[in-house]
Amino acid sequence: MTPNQPLLEMRGISKTFNATRALNNVSITVSAGETHALMGENGAGKSTLMKILSGAYTPDSGGEILLAGKRLATGDPVASRSSGVAVIYQELSLAQNLTVAQNIFLGIEPRRFGMTDRRSILQKSKPILQKLGATFAPTDQVSCLSLGECQMVEIARALAVDARIIVMDEPTTSLTSRETDKLFEIIAAIKAQGIAVIYISHRMEEIYRLADRVSVLRDGNYVGTLDRSELSADRLISMMVGRDLTSFYKKAHGGSRRGKLMLRALNVDDGVRVLDCSFDAFAGEVLGIAGLVGSGRTELARLIFGADSKLSGTIEIDGKPVAIASPRDALDAGIAYLTEDRKGLGLFLDMSIDQNINIAVIAKDAQCGGLLNFAKAKERSDEAVSRLSIRTKSASVNVGSLSGGNQQKALIARILAGKPKVVILDEPTRGVDVGAKSEIYRIIDELAASGIAVVVISSDLPEIIGISDRVLVMQEGRIAGEVCPAPTGGISQEAIMALSTGASVAA
Repeated sequence: MTPNQPLLEMRGISKTFNATRALNNVSITVSAGETHALMGENGAGKSTLMKILSGAYTPDSGGEILLAGKRLATGDPVASRSSGVAVIYQELSLAQNLTVAQNIFLGIEPRRFGMTDRRSILQKSKPILQKLGATFAPTDQVSCLSLGECQMVEIARALAVDARIIVMDEPTTSLTSRETDKLFEIIAAIKAQGIAVIYISHRMEEIYRLADRVSVLRDGNYVGTLDRSELSADRLISMMVGRDLTSFYKKAHGGSRRGKLMLRALNVDDGVRVLDCSFDAFAGEVLGIAGLVGSGRTELARLIFGADSKLSGTIEIDGKPVAIASPRDALDAGIAYLTEDRKGLGLFLDMSIDQNINIAVIAKDAQCGGLLNFAKAKERSDEAVSRLSIRTKSASVNVGSLSGGNQQKALIARILAGKPKVVILDEPTRGVDVGAKSEIYRIIDELAASGIAVVVISSDLPEIIGISDRVLVMQEGRIAGEVCPAPTGGISQEAIMALSTGASVAA
């Protein structure tokens, strides 16, 4: 490694998953002893790039990674780790039943006479933990530690293999303010040792505190890198968003079709992930809920639907308070919810389209003391297949054989079968192709035009702007604000990103 040569060079990195281009010719450099922040919207390619660095993913041909001037073998986690690359993911990977020392040296245990040398593990752990200022002992079991302490163990594990680059992916998501401050002290100490830290975060205030440089990805492309002296909220947001959305979506309905108040959520709170959230949704409108991963969007929807238990808060439907302790209560009150996980929590993949659509309502059609009305069920499913343009030979086809977009439309058909007053759609176009997305947008528009209050949760910023009449933005469990169309334009993507990242706090 020559003087002034970057410690890490990732050159022309691309990654394709089937027909999806997750990364497109991305190049970044990282210097020894710097904190290099990596920013971008959800799905921009940050984690994919770091998984390529760690060896978890193999990049497309044509790119290369140089570490201290030497080419790094790709697609090989062992080679990356032995070369000095350590990744600390948002979901920590510690063995809860083992001690701190055992976790630090897990997989690289020193041996003596062919056996694990426990005394050596203990002795080598002590100076690493002292260097980090840990207050717990190497003999403590990990299951007894706090999240902040567990993260310290992950960092100790990286130091134990003489890591030259430590990647931290959203490390403060579950930390208290005191634990976050401690983490920042540790990062400063790591930098002083010449170790590079690649820091992935959506939180502007953290970037301002830590970053020496910031690189931005957008839609799998490298946008640019800013030095610390160049950082500003407006500039970062512009780099992360950087799109003209005026031609993305067209709505047949508009704010003028807003009807009566249909859903009112007051002070909904679970004490952990959703904190004192209140909002209104009106008949005939599409209300978007935006926010970054972990902001509490899905958790809020599940509390309203009764899928999770709330600590406090009330729900009103059509002006009347309703008691919702379960999804059945929500359905009876007129609330339908489309889960973000259609395969795991939504559809019965080994059952037919007809059965999936009718499963929640067929009992209501029963005649003569409980005899199921299969003719009415078939009529309902055939009508749904036609109305929602579900591409299938018949409603008797197994729903698991359909494409992702048609599976999603079958799930939408099920929730509409109950004739709801409020429909909450969580990531309605996740995992579907462009054509199916367009059809789902049409369905959402038609639902609003029919007088239903439609609430859409989406991680796709162009989508949420394109289909919504107004947007609520969540940040760290709270509703940070509401963004409405400007008098001379549409909904501001910069305003959404600013609220999502808490940029106003850091400005």
